[in-house]
Amino acid sequence: MPTAGTEFRSYYRRETTPVVTWLACSLAGAFLLQFLASLTWPAATTRLAGELSFSINGLAGGRIWTLCTHWLVHSTTNLFHIGLVLAGVVLLGRELVIVLGSRRLAVVFGAGVLAGATAWAAFNWREDAGLYGATAGVYALGTVYALLFPNREFNILVLFLFPVAVRARQVAAALLLLEVIALVVCDILEHAIPFSYAPAAHLGGAVAGWVYYQFFHEFVWHHAPRGDSVTPQTASAGAADSAPASANRPTSASRQSPRDLRVETDRILD
Repeated sequence: MPTAGTEFRSYYRRETTPVVTWLACSLAGAFLLQFLASLTWPAATTRLAGELSFSINGLAGGRIWTLCTHWLVHSTTNLFHIGLVLAGVVLLGRELVIVLGSRRLAVVFGAGVLAGATAWAAFNWREDAGLYGATAGVYALGTVYALLFPNREFNILVLFLFPVAVRARQVAAALLLLEVIALVVCDILEHAIPFSYAPAAHLGGAVAGWVYYQFFHEFVWHHAPRGDSVTPQTASAGAADSAPASANRPTSASRQSPRDLRVETDRILD
């Protein structure tokens, strides 16, 4: 007979896969199609990538859809970029979806993409250039992750030799500092760098993640369809349904605030 703990884990497993898998497969599939097409029809592929990328000229020409398509386009000559984006979506997404649920995670990612495009346009409105890539969405997820789990530790290899333990908040602070420096150098002082980079978009995504955490994370989405969003409260309720009747009596734990539940979830995940 399944226990409440088993049902709890099963409930999470049913809800954690779809949105993260969908985002990762969309990014990987779009890149694969773009890469294969570039080998056969390079000129047409370049033109299509330009049509899907976000730009000021495109926006002025009525290509509003590029706000929603530019995140699927990536450079076919820079595998490192798409690799980092996919790693960020999968590694951050599989942890965040347990706390946020599928619906909120998708909203945070989408808000990061849109905020990134808006911030990029604010600093590059005079440039005849384009924005592509989903890094802004990953920055939104990363910011929420650092705010939810600031003390989560990671081991990184410095120069691939020396292991160093760092916390999530330290990684986020270091990345944001680098992005601010890059913003000053690239977008404000307008110094050229040898590779394509969009610090304004990345910072816009981070701001979107911060705004979500500060103003919307504690808000309960009462009208979300069943199975669309998972929160610690709903998951606990799903586990309680299979427990004996005596276990369903109100306790102090059932009256915990969302913040206390999030801390408890972080403790369990650690």
